[in-house]
Amino acid sequence: MGTPSGPSRRRCIPWNRLLLAVSLLTFWTPPTTAQLTIETVPPLAAEGSDVLLLAHNVTKNPLGYAWYRGERVDNSQLIASYRVATTKGPAHSGRETLYPNGTLLIQNVTQKDTGSYTLLVTKDDLQTERQTGHLHILPMLPRPVITSNNSNPWEHQDTVVLTCGPETQNTSYMWWINNQSLPNSTRLELSEDKRTLTVFNVTRNDTGPYVCEAWNPVSVSRSDPFTLNVLYPVAQPSLQASNTTVIEHEGPVVLTCLTDETGISIRWFFKGRSLLLAQRMTLSSDNSTLTIDPVSRQDAGDYQCEVSNRGNSSRSDPLSLHVKYKLTPESSSDLSAGAIVGIVIGAMAGVALIGALVYFVYVISTRGASDQRDLTEHKSSDHNHSQGHSDSSPEKFLTAATKKHYSHKSTSLDSIPAGTMDSTSYSVS
Repeated sequence: MGTPSGPSRRRCIPWNRLLLAVSLLTFWTPPTTAQLTIETVPPLAAEGSDVLLLAHNVTKNPLGYAWYRGERVDNSQLIASYRVATTKGPAHSGRETLYPNGTLLIQNVTQKDTGSYTLLVTKDDLQTERQTGHLHILPMLPRPVITSNNSNPWEHQDTVVLTCGPETQNTSYMWWINNQSLPNSTRLELSEDKRTLTVFNVTRNDTGPYVCEAWNPVSVSRSDPFTLNVLYPVAQPSLQASNTTVIEHEGPVVLTCLTDETGISIRWFFKGRSLLLAQRMTLSSDNSTLTIDPVSRQDAGDYQCEVSNRGNSSRSDPLSLHVKYKLTPESSSDLSAGAIVGIVIGAMAGVALIGALVYFVYVISTRGASDQRDLTEHKSSDHNHSQGHSDSSPEKFLTAATKKHYSHKSTSLDSIPAGTMDSTSYSVS
């Protein structure tokens, strides 16, 4: 359905047409065959316009006219009178003009001018005739403004009340959603005066824009569009890659964030942190696609995309990108200074450890050889010493009883335990 055109604006009578009407009435007065009447031109006047109170069927050659504010002839309410010349009364505001034919012009009317006006005509026989007319001034409507009880409602949870203001008497109101008249829906409800629109259990399709129109018989005015920010839980996106295992410097990789949500923003994460774009990386205009060309070994790792609206956000599962590369002489240049220093320090430490082990083995070996030599020399010395003192060998000092004891035991002298023949334990007989 199209947007209704609304009531046509009442056009104020141009000033030159009012003067023409006054001039015609000044030089031509209809015959007095009918009763005196008052006509308001226009019948409904907008605030700020000019209004004529036309006197019809005025008696011929009257002695004068007098206009009063209200329905009584009261000198305190006299606007103006005409007897050869115009006389202004206490109720004259400075905006009224009385013409010789009895017509009263009121310029730049306001709502305070609304009311009754009485014309008193004095005939040439000094008889009087009077008639009352009515003036109704309607305001020029200001631009309405839409207000809401909740500008950030949650989908399927909140109810929103939209109000078209300010409230003006004798004014009608109309509403549009997305430039269409209100659809028939159980979730939409208008107040009796149609100033208030209630949307029950809002959905993301109820964002708008909303427009309200205020109109009366003399003016029409529409509000600026009003849009609701409907919040909803965002579904988790998924991440898709053109290839998850690539060779370094060979061909691009395209990562795509897949989501059915609308009105969202997209962010990218690498290894759990916000992605810092390198010169080799480009994003599409809506940030849904990330292209890496060419791929470097530094690009290997987990990627994620996150979709969000003003309500919340949701992040995809990680997608791992594997980058294969060959070790080349040039690859050493890719090592950082810290890595090179670490390698050098590690190599030096290894050399030092190996040297320490070699030294330790050498010392142990040398000490063992020395001890063996000392033992050999000691044994040789003992042997020489024993040969020089063979006559005093302990075996020669064994007593007959001792020998008899061991011979009785059928034990040879060689089987006597070492240490049982102490030279101090035996005496020479």
